[in-house]
Amino acid sequence: MAVQSHPPITILNLNRNSNEHHYGAEAVTQKQYLRKTNRGKVQKLCREHYLRNDIPCGSSYCSDCQRILSTIQLGHGQLHPQDGTDQADRMEIEESSESTKKRRKILLLSESGRTGHRKYTNKHYLVLDTNVVLRQIDLLEATSFGTDLIVPQTVLDEVRHRSLPIFNRLKSFINETDSTGRFIRGWIFWNESRFDTHVRREPEESINDRNDRAIREVCTWYKAHLGSHKIDVVLLTDDRANFDKATQQKIQASTTKEYVEHMAQESAQLLLDLVASTGSAFESDDPNNAQKEKIKSNFYQEYLPLGQLQSGIQSGHLFQGTFRPNPYNYLEGSIFHDNFEKPVLLIGRESMNRAIDGDVVAVELLPREEWKSSTDDVVVEQDVVGAAEDPDPESAGSSLEEETEQKESRTISKTSKKTGAGTTSQPTGRVVGVIKRNWRPYVCHIDRASIPISALQSSLSAHAVFAMPLSRSVPKIRIRTRQASTLANQKILVSIDRWEPSSRYPEGHFVRALGIVESKDTEQESLLLEHDIPYRPFGKAILDCLPPAGDKWIVPEKNSSALWNDREDFRELMICSIDPPGCQDIDDALHARRLANGNIEVGVHIADVSHFVLPDTPMDVEAASRGTTVYLVDKRIDMLPSLLGTNLCSLKPEVERLAFSVIWELREEDSKIEAVRFTKSVIKSKAAFTYEAAQIRKDDSSLKDEISESIRLLNKLAIQLKKSRMDNGALNLASPEIKIHMSSSESSDPVDVEQKESRETNSLVEEFMLLANISVARRIYESFPQTAVLRRHNPPPKTNFEVLQDVLLKRRGLELDVSSSASLASSLDKCIDPDVPAFNTLVRIMATRCMLPAEYFGSGSVSKDTFGHYGLASEIYTHFTSPIRRYADVLVHRQLQAAITEAPLPTSMNSKSFVEKIMLNLNKRHNSAQKAGRASVEFYVAIAIKAKQQQQSSSTVPRTISDGDRPPTAFVSAEAFVIRTFRNGLAVFVSEYGLEGLIKFKEDQEYDGERYEIGVRRGSKAASSAKQGQEGDLGVVKIGIFDKVFVGISTEQDRSTQRGRVKMVLLKPIDSSDL
Repeated sequence: MAVQSHPPITILNLNRNSNEHHYGAEAVTQKQYLRKTNRGKVQKLCREHYLRNDIPCGSSYCSDCQRILSTIQLGHGQLHPQDGTDQADRMEIEESSESTKKRRKILLLSESGRTGHRKYTNKHYLVLDTNVVLRQIDLLEATSFGTDLIVPQTVLDEVRHRSLPIFNRLKSFINETDSTGRFIRGWIFWNESRFDTHVRREPEESINDRNDRAIREVCTWYKAHLGSHKIDVVLLTDDRANFDKATQQKIQASTTKEYVEHMAQESAQLLLDLVASTGSAFESDDPNNAQKEKIKSNFYQEYLPLGQLQSGIQSGHLFQGTFRPNPYNYLEGSIFHDNFEKPVLLIGRESMNRAIDGDVVAVELLPREEWKSSTDDVVVEQDVVGAAEDPDPESAGSSLEEETEQKESRTISKTSKKTGAGTTSQPTGRVVGVIKRNWRPYVCHIDRASIPISALQSSLSAHAVFAMPLSRSVPKIRIRTRQASTLANQKILVSIDRWEPSSRYPEGHFVRALGIVESKDTEQESLLLEHDIPYRPFGKAILDCLPPAGDKWIVPEKNSSALWNDREDFRELMICSIDPPGCQDIDDALHARRLANGNIEVGVHIADVSHFVLPDTPMDVEAASRGTTVYLVDKRIDMLPSLLGTNLCSLKPEVERLAFSVIWELREEDSKIEAVRFTKSVIKSKAAFTYEAAQIRKDDSSLKDEISESIRLLNKLAIQLKKSRMDNGALNLASPEIKIHMSSSESSDPVDVEQKESRETNSLVEEFMLLANISVARRIYESFPQTAVLRRHNPPPKTNFEVLQDVLLKRRGLELDVSSSASLASSLDKCIDPDVPAFNTLVRIMATRCMLPAEYFGSGSVSKDTFGHYGLASEIYTHFTSPIRRYADVLVHRQLQAAITEAPLPTSMNSKSFVEKIMLNLNKRHNSAQKAGRASVEFYVAIAIKAKQQQQSSSTVPRTISDGDRPPTAFVSAEAFVIRTFRNGLAVFVSEYGLEGLIKFKEDQEYDGERYEIGVRRGSKAASSAKQGQEGDLGVVKIGIFDKVFVGISTEQDRSTQRGRVKMVLLKPIDSSDL
């Protein structure tokens, strides 16, 4: 952390005996810093920047630069100026027929340059500006945009500092080659390290102005350097000031939109859809556009300047938090802040002020007399707004838009007045600025109702349409496209470019089409993109890290290889694995045997992935980026190449494999640990069981073999370990888990859904994995107190349980004590309804939702008293047992090896800041993987329900209804439990399918917020189907939280938005089809 910076010192070292070319360093720039270390000491650091004259231009025309490149060593990636060894992607090695020496053929910027342009008719190279890369990355990535792009080092550095994801995308496409390795998108020119292109910052000159000047200097240098070859250089910039100064310097410059518009007609038509609106032209500087903006009235309030936001947050006048929309009411959102027990409410579009799910925002509180309560209504945008909105931005202020505003205003007035009896107001505010945007590419559908008739008749001009995001927490996005009619039945990827105060909706651009709606391939890719799951194939550099022997690799003979150093031989032990059916990536195996002293030796053996995944290799970098393996219903997105995950590292039976083992000596009577040790090992598993097969083997008393006895012994100890954990306050929570049956092993068509069954053997494996993780956590923290990779689960705020406590007390007369994890565990055990066996599971699911998520962290980044894992009632915890599928475990393996041997840790693992950075990514990837997994299950459950619908449609249908002009719909009937009540609907949980659904009524019903129930008035159909003698008024049926109901489930697709969804209606105790 730099606390002071001295002015740079430039030392010129001119070569007095210079000849035509200077390939050595010509100058050095030194920067001195004072840095405070973690221990509080101040260090003086000096960083040197060498300037040289041998940085090649990259053009095939230039023989001088070709000669420089011919002297460069082969390395990986693009040429780096400091060592000149990173150019392998630009070269191929050929064997000369005249000599055994190898000569290099360099793939550079082409001699033909960019041609066929209707404005810049001469062949030319294109120099990219920083703002173009940051805003137009989707366009630049498109191969149809062409090659011969020059990226100055100045741009590369700026992009890296401003957006690491875009920086990685830039590096990826700029090095892109075809299957022969001969096609190159562009060239990185290291201008900051070349003596005659490096520019120094002038006094009073801003960093941005200095960088723009450096980019223009690159254009000037290329123009002079290649002038004799008659090839032009064009600067691509969307910055008005940079454009004007380039023009003054006689540099050819173009905006992105102008350049694309004048490309070859066929390319331009499609590429214009990719041009981001924020940089497509100089809208803010165009007098016509400026006049239009003046005419428009702002729908939203302008954001406060960033400096004002930061000072307001520091002074306590403003409050920073992450914006989260209400999933049941699109006109309401909130942020959480430590200063308040309840979330700060944001009611109405104006108060949410262009915030999107996940944005970090600054909120100003309203006066206390204006505070309100969260509404008890389900408010769906389509029901309020309908299809009356015009996507054309020029329609702002039109009668349609005014009508929409009035509808939303009436809805807010209606719902905000109806606070339930006994409800109290909570902090209420408005967003006054965005600290950090959480925008990403969104999977969308084109709203059919927004496509103008003219778009169906001609594709020559762009039309404004609405793109409806798959995520209902994101507002619709206005895009312009020439492909509206073609894209109407497809899922597409859309990026947001900007959201101006005068626009009700954000503006964005089309990125690419994903495929036909409801096609399985399209839905799978959409799911991965929506949850930001990396699914690209492993590249050559990564695969080159695998053992050369491939699947023929075997453990070498003992004493014949250094691999056996510090590694024990456990090949004769009765080791077995127990996993779910079909498991191929077997991470763990176990053994148990009696010792002479009467104690039990138990071993947990984990795949030694860190032997194959070496630090800082391409495979390690990729695994760190992916973070985890993602499990979908019908496929797996691996963190590591399958050669490792399902073969060389997988602990298959009767195959010698490398392992990392934890060995305990336990007392048989109570499973107390007498001793524990850790060692690298070689094992040979004797069997691989499913949970069911292991359970059968354990229960069959006639089986007396060593493996069966070992399983029984492990199970006995596991029961004691679990009891000990529970006595210490560990929680036995629940989550909806189901199993989907496919029609065959080759098919991805689901035929049935059932709840997963948990057996004793599930618990057996879980207990010893938990014990291993805890034991390893203690060991690595002992050795690395500042950088140990750990996992914690913070205690939830007691306010998180307030609603659940109140519901249990009023609906069931049960008390939930949340004073400690032990009290909570005891209370949950008492939440039983003898008439409803599933009630306890339902309460545990609802309690789980009150918890905070567990997270990875570095031990030096938080206070030791916050290390604990609340759910497991353990003072310390980590992940060690699944390195094939979790990168955190790989790091823990490295730390454990360093702790028990002399093996050094990678230098980066001694840095707290590095560990923190890695942990942030792992937490993000873990969360995304969980969401993707759940979404995959929901998708296949919907397919299974649809198949059942079709079966019922062709036979006897239990219930049908008509909705407008649509044909009758067949329902799949299922038992459900009410988990939330609204004035106009119910949220229910269907355990059979693991589904949570919303039943929405057309009209408000009688609502009792105190009792968490609604009184549903009987309709004409209900009168004949509901039971007589219902408690209460004969015309009203009371339904509350925890009540068991029967629902009809169907699938449908919205004809306008193309969104598929599972729909539910109430069948019993009352038919809601006409409500």
